[in-house]
Amino acid sequence: MKLCSRQILFFLAAVAPVGKMVLMPARLAAAAGNDLLFPALAQLLVQAALIFGVLLLSRRERTLFSLLEGAAGKWFARVVCLLFSLFLLFAALLPVIEQKIMVRSIFYDTIPAHLVFTPFFLFSAYLCSRPLAALGRMWDILAPLAAVGIAGILLLCTGSCDLAALAPAGAAGWRGFGSGMTVTCSWFYDSALLLGLIGRFPYRKGLAWKGALCYLAGGAALLLFLAVFYGVFGEIAVLQTLGFARVSAFFRALPVLGRIDYLFVFALAFVMTFYVILPMQEAVGTVAEAFGSPAPLAPLLSVGVNLAMLAAVYALHFSPSATVSAMTSSLFWIYPIFTAALPLLLALRFGRRHARIS
Repeated sequence: MKLCSRQILFFLAAVAPVGKMVLMPARLAAAAGNDLLFPALAQLLVQAALIFGVLLLSRRERTLFSLLEGAAGKWFARVVCLLFSLFLLFAALLPVIEQKIMVRSIFYDTIPAHLVFTPFFLFSAYLCSRPLAALGRMWDILAPLAAVGIAGILLLCTGSCDLAALAPAGAAGWRGFGSGMTVTCSWFYDSALLLGLIGRFPYRKGLAWKGALCYLAGGAALLLFLAVFYGVFGEIAVLQTLGFARVSAFFRALPVLGRIDYLFVFALAFVMTFYVILPMQEAVGTVAEAFGSPAPLAPLLSVGVNLAMLAAVYALHFSPSATVSAMTSSLFWIYPIFTAALPLLLALRFGRRHARIS
């Protein structure tokens, strides 16, 4: 069972942007002010180029472990895959915390018990024990759901959005741009996610540039959302830490129609659930392939990974702000190693024999 190239494009165009719409807008506004679009655009362009390269690597139709094993032997491949899987688990911590904050803050009228988020890890343990290709069927459903959710929220915000808040451009200067690039590294690791999927979908002619264009199309929707987000909240955007779950609350007809915006919020929250689980599922699949047969190992690894993530999330329950700050400000340098350096090294090693771009 393999993913389809169509499902990869759906993920890049519709699912990937949703994972950047919760805490990132406020953090980016705090770092770059009204110039928040420029760091996001730069990250999108860098990731699109890296995704193009990773998709070219997929022409060999070999997994990450298989490529590394052929280049430097089994034990080297195991060490790199283990480090890569640890990175994926590290990267998964931030979106899991985002999901937990959103569930507790948006979907309950009163503050719920601490353990209300625990069922998420039961669902995650089930998905992580499944083959990576199993998620492809969900992306066929999640892509239109994400498109409707984003479009609906943007439509509700048009009446209360003042895009003049984005002027004057360049007010934050190079320092704001650099701070914005640093902060957003923690959300832009899509090339690493795609790297964990190579060998599990067939390469079709033109898939590399189609994937890059689809990612940029989804990025355009993300940039529009960031512009609307800042246009709605302006200088207090730094305080609005729940992104798409807050921005539509200013729809002028809500007192008459009720909270119809929750239909779109629920849709995006559902999509984000699968995006949050993907790094953990890839980590389990990569380690299971590297150290034995995936069939018996995957369920055991899935239980262990999710118990560890559950313990980490609740150990950090009373310091979510400090955790997010540490991951986006102090530990941001970890992300480029696996999202840029590793794909580029693999492209240099395995791209020489395929100079012609399909």
